[in-house]
Amino acid sequence: MKFVMVVVLVSLGLPFAGMASTPASLRMITDATGRHVALPPGIEHVICSGAGALRLLTYLECQDRIVAVDDMEVHRAQFDARPYALANPQFKTFPVFGEFRGYDHPERILTLDPLPQVIFKMASATGSDPDELARKTGIPVVVLLDSDLGRRRSDLFSSLRIMGIVMDQTQRAEVVIAFFENRIRDLENRTAGIPDNRRPGCFVGGIAYRGPHGFQSTEPGYPPFAFVNVRNLARNDEDRSQPLSNSSIAKEKILVWDPDYLFLDLATLQMGDQAGGWHELRTDPAYRSLSAEQSGRVFGVLPYNWYSRNFGSILANAYFIGKRIYPEAFADIDPVEAADRIYTFLVGAPVFEKMNTAFGRLVFQPVPLQ
Repeated sequence: MKFVMVVVLVSLGLPFAGMASTPASLRMITDATGRHVALPPGIEHVICSGAGALRLLTYLECQDRIVAVDDMEVHRAQFDARPYALANPQFKTFPVFGEFRGYDHPERILTLDPLPQVIFKMASATGSDPDELARKTGIPVVVLLDSDLGRRRSDLFSSLRIMGIVMDQTQRAEVVIAFFENRIRDLENRTAGIPDNRRPGCFVGGIAYRGPHGFQSTEPGYPPFAFVNVRNLARNDEDRSQPLSNSSIAKEKILVWDPDYLFLDLATLQMGDQAGGWHELRTDPAYRSLSAEQSGRVFGVLPYNWYSRNFGSILANAYFIGKRIYPEAFADIDPVEAADRIYTFLVGAPVFEKMNTAFGRLVFQPVPLQ
């Protein structure tokens, strides 16, 4: 478990970016990478750098405190599967301070009015170094950790708590964490007693990773499968060294597995009509021979990755998959209504219909293969 340290210090009149020159209380916070960062009081103006940082700020209901965005937020594409952005179309009107994936432009940041008092930065192998960014701008940089709802769930919760402290939203951070824990517990409890011989073999293909991919792109650690106790055929529980993040599975393995159910991550539709997972399922004779295709058990699900993980969509997909495979255990669940309750809590708006429309109304529906 990670602990966040906050110490209140008294300034001795030292200059501090974004603060008045008069003495004021400073807070010292330890960020997700162990860096000690001095912060001014009363944070009202921030920016979020890197994939997923603005998503977390929106979960904490602090999106109205941003003063600029990276260029991902103003990019106009045919598809958008980021609920936090769909619920906040005003993001497209903000000044741009840098490029997506954390490639920040310090000179642009210094022209912002008002100046951000804090830069939240998602830790990444790409983009600007946080210490160098702080040195060039004079603005404190608080680093968060990229995370998931599987093995690295504690990193997500730690990042929410750190952000909550900085933004004086600690109570909301704990409410969001409890929301995730309660939904995951509900999903697991509904299916905990299902015997192994009733757990079908499933495969999800077309998962995006730094862009769209074809049907062989999957996640051995796909959380929706884990939450509702179906067998993820791409996961080898006997191999503890197996990476659970994005993987490309040989088509021959998928054919040998012959999954009971196939799920298509609709992020693959970004590849167009003549490529991607949907095209492959419709046109490849090998895939056409799969039992799930022949029996109509191929379903579209919300994109898992879209500028990092869509945590709300992960939960929504889990409720749909559970309802589809174990209808008795989810008799009280309407997956669309469940999705919009999740989105309303996390991002403040029911955005399922917007995404479903963008993805050809294939979300939570049988995928047509003729």
